Amino acid sequence: MSNTAIILGAGSGSRMKSQTNKMLLEIMGKTVLERSVEAFLAVKEVDEIIVTAREQELEAYIALFENEDKVSFVIGGDTRQQSVRNAVETVDEAELIIIHDGARPLIRQQEIEATIAAAKKYKAAAVGVPVKDTIKVLDSKGFVRMTPDRSRLFAVQTPQVFNFEIYQEAMRRVEKSGADYTDDCQLIEAAGGKVKMVTGDYSNIKITTPEDIALAESILLQRLKRSTV
Repeated sequence: MSNTAIILGAGSGSRMKSQTNKMLLEIMGKTVLERSVEAFLAVKEVDEIIVTAREQELEAYIALFENEDKVSFVIGGDTRQQSVRNAVETVDEAELIIIHDGARPLIRQQEIEATIAAAKKYKAAAVGVPVKDTIKVLDSKGFVRMTPDRSRLFAVQTPQVFNFEIYQEAMRRVEKSGADYTDDCQLIEAAGGKVKMVTGDYSNIKITTPEDIALAESILLQRLKRSTV
């Protein structure tokens, strides 16, 4: 069976403080969305790509990929989970569903492939990185309640990859409860499943604020230098 990647591009991007949707902002000559989608087009295990979009950006998104047969589009929902559901409902059959934030344009092919391989083995996998800072858990009044062991803490990123049937069942269970999560691993966890963490790279940043564009350009320049050495 085929594997389907869902690229989430229907967010409002309010923290970017730009009149242009952050998916359409350019990083060294290519839009954020182009860089995200092209990373998955380069992976042979990905058979189709579904991009979620807001209605006002749909035409612009389509124009970027008008010559790519693998890429299709669906209108997103009001939340991340609803956008994923809208895309999932268009998939008839798949072995794996691969979910990625379009705002992470620096994801590398090897990280996608490693997460897919882990999901094939464990049914659910996500890429992430060990946290660098000591984390404090606060009580309701803002006082430190505990300090978790940093060696066991990861900052989760995307892609997050799941067996399609398991993901569909988890989504059905969660939607019956009325929960709405900002992370797809939570659906699997809430349904009693386990997610294998794949160690990724700190360069897989999420474009959120204007400063992130400059940071992304710096990371790309460093990659180009390394590739020419």
